Amino acid sequence: MAAVDIAGGEIFLNPAAGLSEAECRFVIAHELLHVGLRHDVRCEGRDPYLWNVAADYVINGWLVELGVQIPAVGCLYDPTLKSESAETVYDRIVTDMRRFRRLATLRGVGLSDLLEPRDPHWWSRADGADLDSFYRECLGQGLDYHLGGGRGLLSAGLEEAIRAFSQPPIPWDVALARWFDHYSAPMEQRRSYARPSRRQTATPDIPRPSYVSAPSQQDARTFGVLLDTSGSMSRELLGKALGAIASYSISHDVPAARVVFCDAVAYDAGYLPTEAIAGQVRVKGRGGTILQPGVDLLEHAADFPRDGPLLIITDGQCDRLQIRRDHAFLLPQGRSLPFVPRGPVFRLM
Repeated sequence: MAAVDIAGGEIFLNPAAGLSEAECRFVIAHELLHVGLRHDVRCEGRDPYLWNVAADYVINGWLVELGVQIPAVGCLYDPTLKSESAETVYDRIVTDMRRFRRLATLRGVGLSDLLEPRDPHWWSRADGADLDSFYRECLGQGLDYHLGGGRGLLSAGLEEAIRAFSQPPIPWDVALARWFDHYSAPMEQRRSYARPSRRQTATPDIPRPSYVSAPSQQDARTFGVLLDTSGSMSRELLGKALGAIASYSISHDVPAARVVFCDAVAYDAGYLPTEAIAGQVRVKGRGGTILQPGVDLLEHAADFPRDGPLLIITDGQCDRLQIRRDHAFLLPQGRSLPFVPRGPVFRLM
């Protein structure tokens, strides 16, 4: 019937399972409770399938107690296990593993509906909100409840302090500039007599060195641009995105960017000078939308750095992408991707 990918933040539901709307609510709530109760982390070396069975008994018991309609078939429910924890139920299950291994989760017999993460180190990425963000969100929600009730028990100073925490979102161009800063930090300057600077009036016979950047540092500063050139991409969006990329590249001393156009086929434009990206690029494509060939081209290019980041400009009408290096997406406002993105998403205003 269903499964959940906790690392990817996705729930998979089988539309051919023949579930009613109420039963679909039960199944979705079941998978969300797996995530909320952190059953993937609490497994702690136990048999994954039997642990999944124990967790299903606990979750389904809660949902039945809450009055949610349980599907007629395919769900593990035992009223005698009411108020038991998943750890306690697991200890009872392992006493008769032969019988319990024949039971079926929402994914099937012998299969766990807690999908294994594709990245074994996903938990160390710290994708969740930090403590300060959590506190700010709680304060904002508390103020909304307070104002909705019309009680007026908070001081004006406290209300102003809470509102000060609720800052507007960072503009997309500022967020994009910070992304550039992360991968293109200011270069270290060194003094050189190759091109002396202006001489001082007091000592006109003494040449003064100028500050220059090391050529090796400048050559390593580059990034890949994957531009969705399908027919659904508007010219206004293309021009606005390329203009922002060109301006930030010039300001961050990036000499050239590796540009790939992609609709249903990848068109490699090679390395383009950053000042030419916005005004002199001839866009190729304007057909369908399959961006994975463009991603594969950049990831396997011999002349592109292995740690070079990718900036993908699309309108969101694309298939799922498999990207194995640092990347970010640039989307128009109001559009979303058909999958959970791994990298940051900037939205054009």
